[in-house]
Amino acid sequence: MTKAYSNDLRERVVAAVAAGDSCRAVAERFGVSVSSVVKWSQRWRSTGSVAPGKMGGYRPILLAQHREFILEQVRQSSHVTARGLQRLLAGRGVTVSHDSVWRFLRREGLSFKKKPVRHRAGAR
Repeated sequence: MTKAYSNDLRERVVAAVAAGDSCRAVAERFGVSVSSVVKWSQRWRSTGSVAPGKMGGYRPILLAQHREFILEQVRQSSHVTARGLQRLLAGRGVTVSHDSVWRFLRREGLSFKKKPVRHRAGAR
């Protein structure tokens, strides 16, 4: 993950824009993108600070509160798929992506990989 630019640099960039220099000229002088100059200036005008916003962080598990329901569905029907679970959850008013269901199942240590049917050469 990339690191945020220092507040010192941000403050010098915003000060240059406030002094009347164009965003393009300031971006070239300080070696940053024009969009960064614009965003930092907007942040300064709206909040009075050039400090970066929060980066990264904790994302709550969307399906944690439905854990028992999902695990019960898996126990009842061992052939249920992630798409099938997604449909069952939708029936309960829970809208999540297939990927969210898959990640939840992986966190729970469940795998639904099916073994592919293999045909031997020459076999009929």
